[in-house]
Amino acid sequence: MQQFISRYEGHIQGVVSGFDRLIFRGSLRRLNYGHWDRGLGAMVGVGMEQYLWQNRILFKHYADHVKQVSERVKKAFLKPIEEQKLPVVFLRSSQVDKDQLARRLAVEKNIREGVVCAFSTLEPSPTFEHRGTHIIRRTRPCHVLYQYQLHPVLGWMHARIQSWFPFNIQIALNGREWLARQMDREGMRYRQQGNCFVWIEDYTRAQKLLEEQLKTNWAELLNGLARQLNPLHESLFKHYETRYYWTVFQSEWATDVVFREAAFLQRLMPLLTRHGLLSFGSADVLRYFGRKVNRSGAIPASFGGKLETDLKLRAEGERIKYRLNGNSAKFYDKAYSSMGSVLRAAETTINSVQDFRVYRPREGGPENDLAWREMRKGIADLHRRAEISQKTNERLMDALASVDDSSSVEELVAEIQKPARLGGRRMRALHPWAEDQPLLAAINHGEFLINGFRNRDLQKLLYGSESCSPEQQRQRSAAVSRKLRLLRAHGLIQKVPCTHRYLVNPSRRVILVAVLTTARVTLDQLNQLRIAA
Repeated sequence: MQQFISRYEGHIQGVVSGFDRLIFRGSLRRLNYGHWDRGLGAMVGVGMEQYLWQNRILFKHYADHVKQVSERVKKAFLKPIEEQKLPVVFLRSSQVDKDQLARRLAVEKNIREGVVCAFSTLEPSPTFEHRGTHIIRRTRPCHVLYQYQLHPVLGWMHARIQSWFPFNIQIALNGREWLARQMDREGMRYRQQGNCFVWIEDYTRAQKLLEEQLKTNWAELLNGLARQLNPLHESLFKHYETRYYWTVFQSEWATDVVFREAAFLQRLMPLLTRHGLLSFGSADVLRYFGRKVNRSGAIPASFGGKLETDLKLRAEGERIKYRLNGNSAKFYDKAYSSMGSVLRAAETTINSVQDFRVYRPREGGPENDLAWREMRKGIADLHRRAEISQKTNERLMDALASVDDSSSVEELVAEIQKPARLGGRRMRALHPWAEDQPLLAAINHGEFLINGFRNRDLQKLLYGSESCSPEQQRQRSAAVSRKLRLLRAHGLIQKVPCTHRYLVNPSRRVILVAVLTTARVTLDQLNQLRIAA
C-alpha cells in the first residue's frame, strides 16, 4: 500500500482504511440445536423440543403457542414506533429497496436521529413445525420486521428480526457512517458523499477513529440492539435460558485514497483497469488472499476452488473484481467532487472464512492450547478478519503501484542490463528475458512479500527437485549464492539485517513486474494495445 501512496503522494490528500459494510447474524444456539433423523428425513429440533418441555407445552399445542408468542413479539416491537407516530409499512414484496425507501421517509419526516421507520413483510426463513412425535426444522414464509434508524453512535443502520421462532436477527451497519458520527462528536469537519468522504479535515485522526471501531465490545453492542428488537426475550425464555450467538455474515474492509484533482483520477483509472485485467493472473489472485502457489508460480493441482476476474461498468466508472471462493477483492473509482475524488483502491469482502486461519485455542479447550486453526464466523475472530482484509488490500494496492510509469520497459531495464559492481568486484549484466528470467520470477513470488526468501527457498524454485547428494547440494547452494550477489549488485534485492533472508527492493519491484508482464504478453495483445493507443 505504501508503494502506491508514495507513487502518487503529490496528488493524494489523504487515505483511510476501515470497515465499510458489516452484516451480523444472531441465532439462539441452544434453541436451534438439533440432529438429523433418517426415518423422518428431516432435522429434529431438539432445542425447540426442550423449550416446550421446560414450559410444559404439549407438542400438539406448538402451533397455537408460537402464534400467540409471535403476536406478542410484533406488538412489543411496534409499540415504541407507533407511540412516536413513525411510519410502519407492510411490503407485499420483500424485493423492494428498503434502504432507499427508508432514506426517503427520513427526509420527508426530517428525522436526524433515532428510529426512522419499520417495515414488515414475508420472507422464507428457518423455523419449526410439529410432525408426529417430534418438532422438526423447516423453511417457510415467515413474518419479519425491519427497523431503520439513525443510531447516535453507529449512524444509519437497520436491523431485522424474524417474529416467529427461532427469532433469528440480522443487523447491518456501515463503518463509514459510524466514522461520521465519531467525527461529529470530535467536532471534526468533513464532506461525505454516499458512504465515502471526499474531504476530511484530519485524515490521521480519522484513521485512528476507524481503528477504534475494532475495540468495540461487539457482544454488548449487538445484544443491546437485540433487546430493542425483542423486549420480551427474557420473559419468553425464563424457563429455558438462551442467548444470541453472533456471527459475521459479511464484512467489507475498504481503503479509500482521496485525490485532490478529479481530472488526475479520471486519467489514472483507465490505466489501472487495463493493468488489473492484463497483468494479474489467477495465481496473483491467490496471493492477494494470502494463499500459496506452486514453486513454478502455477495454481496448485489440489486447489478445487473458484477464481474469477471481472470488469463492470458503473455510473461512476469501471470496477475490477477478483473473486476467490465467495470472497472478493476489488478496486473502483467511488466519487468525484471539487473538494476531492475517491479511489476505492482496494475493498476486501469476506463471506466465507474456510480459506483463512487464526491463532487461537480450540473452542471449549484450554486457553493456552494456541495453534493456527480455521477462522470462525463468530465475532470472536472479527479482529483477525479485519487484519486479513487489510493485508489483502495492501497486496492489491502494491500490485497496482507499478501502473502508469512514465518510463518505457526498455528504460526501466536498461540499468540492470549493464555490468555492476559489488564490494569492488565487477558483476555481469542481467539477461531478464533470457537465462535470468526464472530467477526474477522466483524472487517475485507472493509468498516472499512479507518474510523474504533464503538461499534454500530459491533452490526449491530454480531446481524443482531435491539434490541427490551432499556434493550436488553444495554446488546448488554456491550457485544460488552467486545469483544473490548478482541481484544485490544490481540493487534488486536487499539483505534483512542479522538474518539469512533477502527482500526485493520496493523501489525496484516495478522492474520485475515490467519484465515478467512483458514476457507473458502475446503479439495479439500488443497489437490490441497499439490500436487502443
